[in-house]
Amino acid sequence: MIAPDWAQPWFAPYRDVAVPVLARLAAGRPVHSALAHERFEPAGPRNTGYEQHIAATGRVPTRHNAHDLFNGLVWLRSPGFKAALNRAHIAAPPAPPGRRGPLRDALTLLDESGLLLAVPQPLRQALREQDWTTLFVTQRALWRQARALVVGHALLEKLLAPRPPLCARVLFVADIEAPQLPATLRPADLPPLPVLGIPGWWAPNAAGDFYADDRVFRPKRLASAPAQGGFAC
Repeated sequence: MIAPDWAQPWFAPYRDVAVPVLARLAAGRPVHSALAHERFEPAGPRNTGYEQHIAATGRVPTRHNAHDLFNGLVWLRSPGFKAALNRAHIAAPPAPPGRRGPLRDALTLLDESGLLLAVPQPLRQALREQDWTTLFVTQRALWRQARALVVGHALLEKLLAPRPPLCARVLFVADIEAPQLPATLRPADLPPLPVLGIPGWWAPNAAGDFYADDRVFRPKRLASAPAQGGFAC
């Protein structure tokens, strides 16, 4: 179904949990079974919403596709974080009909495209301001102190075919292995980050002109404008 390149920094943290799962997939088992944990069940009709079902049963409906496979791998590697997302969804304040509200919107962004990032304060500030030159060029050496973990399962799936426009939504944390969800969260609290811009993650970004493409590294004033041509940030 998938063949991740474990040398890539976005997949490397998942290697230990993924290799046996992929072996079971190759032997013909469906995704929910290949994940080999009682938490996962085959997707099917249910009487409640997805998040409500997980909260009520402790079981994650899982389809036989790459998207749900990556969701399962994130659950296996970071179960506390995924469980916290689910609890926050359930506890979110009611929203008007047809809407989820800012908290649930932010939680969905994290679930699908999230990246946990522990970095020094100057890098936090530069990313919040989408000051790409400071973030990636003048303060590049500070990235040696950074730790990052992609937790968005949709983003992991897209990174099977990496391309510069792929964008994460960042949750700043003190420790990527023990992340804490803020009590309040909005989409605006999760700054966009083109993941292939992270120093050390993609060889072409060592070139001086890599960050000059403003279709990818967009000025902050354009952050809420629709992306064109598949560019995601």
